[in-house]
Amino acid sequence: MLLMFAFFQLAVVILLVLLGFFVFVNDPRSRANQTFGGFIAFLAFWTTKDLVFWNFNDAAFGAGWWAAASFVTALLLQFALVIFAWVFPENNRIPRERAAIFFAPGIVFIPAALFGYLWESVEYVDGRFDISLAPLAYFFVGYVYFLFFYGFAVLIGKYRLYAGTQRAKQIGAIILALAITGVLKTLANLVLPYFDQYELLPYSSLFVIPGVLIYAYAITNFKLLSLQTALDRFRLFPITYKIAVSIAAVAVPSFFIFQVPIAWWAFRDGMTPFAWQKYLIFSIISALVPNLLLLLMIVRSVSRPLQRITLAAIEVTNGRYGAEADLRKSNDEIGVLASSFNEMSRKMAEDLERLRRMNEQLQRADRLAAMGTLATGVAHEVNNPLASISSLIQLVRSRKDNDPETIEDLDLVAAQIERIKRVTHDLTDFSRSRPPGRALINVRDVVNSSLQLANYDASFNRLEIHTRVPAELPQILADASQLQQVLLNLFLNARDAMPEGGMLEIKAESSGNTVRISVADSGSGFDEHVSRNAFDPFFTTKPAGKGTGLGLAVCYGIVTAHGGTIEIRSGAPGGAEIVIELPIAQ
Repeated sequence: MLLMFAFFQLAVVILLVLLGFFVFVNDPRSRANQTFGGFIAFLAFWTTKDLVFWNFNDAAFGAGWWAAASFVTALLLQFALVIFAWVFPENNRIPRERAAIFFAPGIVFIPAALFGYLWESVEYVDGRFDISLAPLAYFFVGYVYFLFFYGFAVLIGKYRLYAGTQRAKQIGAIILALAITGVLKTLANLVLPYFDQYELLPYSSLFVIPGVLIYAYAITNFKLLSLQTALDRFRLFPITYKIAVSIAAVAVPSFFIFQVPIAWWAFRDGMTPFAWQKYLIFSIISALVPNLLLLLMIVRSVSRPLQRITLAAIEVTNGRYGAEADLRKSNDEIGVLASSFNEMSRKMAEDLERLRRMNEQLQRADRLAAMGTLATGVAHEVNNPLASISSLIQLVRSRKDNDPETIEDLDLVAAQIERIKRVTHDLTDFSRSRPPGRALINVRDVVNSSLQLANYDASFNRLEIHTRVPAELPQILADASQLQQVLLNLFLNARDAMPEGGMLEIKAESSGNTVRISVADSGSGFDEHVSRNAFDPFFTTKPAGKGTGLGLAVCYGIVTAHGGTIEIRSGAPGGAEIVIELPIAQ
């Protein structure tokens, strides 16, 4: 029976230590967590002294030490309770002046308890405990209960202040636990002993169990003394608890597997110096196995993952953006850290690539602006002489004495003048900045009208055309004629890329807040150099006389004027894909 009682008390000590450890580790910087952890530590000390005194008391030491420890611990418990009531749940600062006033009597009472001035006699003989209190002890008890009821009243006031909130539930759980524990301990430690009834006194340390269960329930359901952070949504099993569980999982079995047999073997013939020598040597040797196992578990769960994250971070620092830490998924802070680092590294690489493309677009826009200014001047200077030359050619050609060879030469000159006029017309269109006449349009209608125009070209009819443009696409706010000009230009470029015929695929879909239009061909495709410079004015891959290099530059200007983007991507093997994204009308 005595052994079972001792194990019960030991279980209470373990529960209190685990509770205090959990609360303190949850938020070590919180004053409320620090104070509550201290309160639980004093409760654990109270239970430990009872465990030692009621089960393993040595008559040589008497009962005075237990009485002194009980008085001092009871007072320290109330100090911790009052401080907790001041700081919880707001995590307030401790009011030092008020604390100095409230706790000043402790300067008298604690030394009085330590030196035995609170009792006239105390003894524990033949299983019977008896104590005769000194008058000062009654003032001590009155002071202790004054602190208890003061802290209790402060918590009740805060409960009313936060009524209907999560904080009220937390405070209510604490009040309930304090009330139950306080009533039971008062009955066992004060009321019954006053009438010389000490039967419940050895069991008073067990009366903290209802309070521990209430605290555990509040921690689980009301987030009592739990640090609210962004990590809460991950439902983690924190690394601190993993280490604690690892230590317990190694320490407890190793004690029974190694230490108990070694102690039995060493002391079976008595506790001689040689037996102690055997015990110390072999217990140290046996401790190496669990300690190495524990070290391996910590390295596996903490050190190695942190090393891999560090190496990946160094790679990113050295410019290898997108590098990732190769770790197995784990439901703790290190797992979240690795996952967040990998996501950050990927996004960094994507952002840098996006910045590179934006920089190219800015450079291209700058070149387009410069070329636009130049094109306006060139077109103006060229068109006037061309008009005069064209008039003179018409005049010469109208003479009746021209021979056929002269007429042929004049027609050739006139054809070349028309070609020059087309170039200057393209230059003028390219340089002219005119706001698009925007209206709500359906992308499918524009695609169909552009295809209809392209079908007038015999070479275009040789292509195998696939369209996937849903009728229910969101409308966009755009200039239909300008958008038609862009699509027609892309269709004819695709035709030129497939002189022997091929496949042209036209797709459109909504993507977020944009409509994406894709024009892909099965032609020769573009290399990186062409893709990078395709939208520059006068850049062309067509043979001399077949293109001016202004088509895609004009397309780029129209699309960007609509607040969209246009870019070249690799299409099917050997082909190219041009993707346009335009904002959906809001």
